[in-house]
Amino acid sequence: MILTTFVSAFVSAARAFLAFLRHPRWSVPLGLGSGEGRSLWAGASALYLAVLVLVLGPLLHVWQKLMSLPAPEAFGEVSPMLLVPVVVLVAPLGEEAIFRGWLGGRPRGFALLGALVVLAGALWTMRDGAAHPLSLLVALLALLGGAGGWWALRRRAVPGWFVTAFPGLFAVQAAVFALFHLTNYPRPGGWAALALVPMVLPQLWAGLVFGFIRVRVGLPAAIAAHGLGNLAAVALARFLG
Repeated sequence: MILTTFVSAFVSAARAFLAFLRHPRWSVPLGLGSGEGRSLWAGASALYLAVLVLVLGPLLHVWQKLMSLPAPEAFGEVSPMLLVPVVVLVAPLGEEAIFRGWLGGRPRGFALLGALVVLAGALWTMRDGAAHPLSLLVALLALLGGAGGWWALRRRAVPGWFVTAFPGLFAVQAAVFALFHLTNYPRPGGWAALALVPMVLPQLWAGLVFGFIRVRVGLPAAIAAHGLGNLAAVALARFLG
């Protein structure tokens, strides 16, 4: 009975995802509080993991070895004790808020996006441990501005232009999310840099599936799927490594 229900959710989510990719449309999220929302989340998350673990992971492992590509360095300086919490909790929360939080289309989401981008820039300047007073001020202003914008714009509805432009915006968020992860790798010179591009196909796949979950179920659902996916990616990397 449980297996039948899971297979049904998987097949239903796969069909809904493919239909969504053919014609991306904005919609009001179902939420994880509804049975339909939970079923769609479970099926879409299983679809993401199946393609990641059974297809992309093994293929790119071969590609990496064949092209002698370096391993990603995104969490190279993170303590092993903190690796799983950072990868499974912190990274999904931050990345989903920045890359897909605004896919809800509400003006408050754009205000929060702007604040998060500024905050991320300020924190980036502190990566060497030397926090400049100006960076701290910018980070504080970003936090206050994001909270104020979220509150001031909380009643604003989704603008018509966003609904019209949604298909293009959805594609852009997935592409930007994937290309952003090229920064995880050391930069080789010349044509060798092009060999790294296939290595972010998992992130492109993630951008599409998590974007779908964000739009159809909601942001908390996308964060949960992202965390689950990152946990699977770490386990797969350990297994293949």
